Amino acid sequence: MSRVARIDSLKDRHSSLDTTLSKELSRPAPDENVLLDIKRQKLAIKDEIVRLETS
Repeated sequence: MSRVARIDSLKDRHSSLDTTLSKELSRPAPDENVLLDIKRQKLAIKDEIVRLETS
């Protein structure tokens, strides 16, 4: 997979996690553990995107 394709794939995954996060937050009682997990995943993806874009 090319670097550009990998970045695009990561951006798609990051966007998907945004949607998942929004859905979890809209629940009457969002699960804090789920929220933390989603946020950790988003941060890891964002870090990888930045690393790939600057290399």
